[in-house]
Amino acid sequence: MLVEVEDLEVRYGSVPAVRNVSFHVAEGEIVCFIGANGAGKSTTMLALAGVLHPTRGDIRIESRSVVGLAPEDITRLGIALVPEGRRIFGGLTVRENLIVASGIRGGITRQRSTLELIFELFPILHQRFDSRAGNLSGGEQQQLAIARALLTRPRLLIVDEPSLGLAPKFVELVYQIFAHLRSNGTTLLLVEQSMRRALSLADRVYLLKSGSMVLHGKAAELAERDDLEHIYFGGMAAP
Repeated sequence: MLVEVEDLEVRYGSVPAVRNVSFHVAEGEIVCFIGANGAGKSTTMLALAGVLHPTRGDIRIESRSVVGLAPEDITRLGIALVPEGRRIFGGLTVRENLIVASGIRGGITRQRSTLELIFELFPILHQRFDSRAGNLSGGEQQQLAIARALLTRPRLLIVDEPSLGLAPKFVELVYQIFAHLRSNGTTLLLVEQSMRRALSLADRVYLLKSGSMVLHGKAAELAERDDLEHIYFGGMAAP
């Protein structure tokens, strides 16, 4: 198993944001976390990436516990996070943003094949290579954020709210890119508020509510449940 999380608890001060959350991600899968705002999805991803430290539970990458490791150490193990809001360096050029990201894998000059893939997936970044990242549109910035993560050569790419604030044409492009990445062997863990998108793309889906896991299963099976929307918006699962 590529990633296993067991009984995860994360607190902000004395307030638990995530409680007793367990899940796994197998190599080659696309797994989606869904749930309303405040459900604990982003907190879970930040804990997996080492940005937040759990107060309880374990996070294992290929059976090795990574609890307490710094984010850069987890990145070196093959876990890359594209956070909600993208968080690119707006004052730097596209080139400079990619150079910063490539440092963990020996620099951009050693990553010619990865850079060629990035330009194939995101031709706009090639066109805007020497433009300030802050001048890119929201969709272009999201492409840069994903490209930056790919330069760490991740085995697992985590993308938090990839469609948030994007025009529909960019959303379609981003999800086409996810499908392409999976076909090339990248494992994906996505946070998505849209049930429709999650169920259409993912192999498996986890539903969080108020910091706890309330439902999980194969996407195709969950899509057939008549009560899924009811559960998503606060109802209880049928016995």
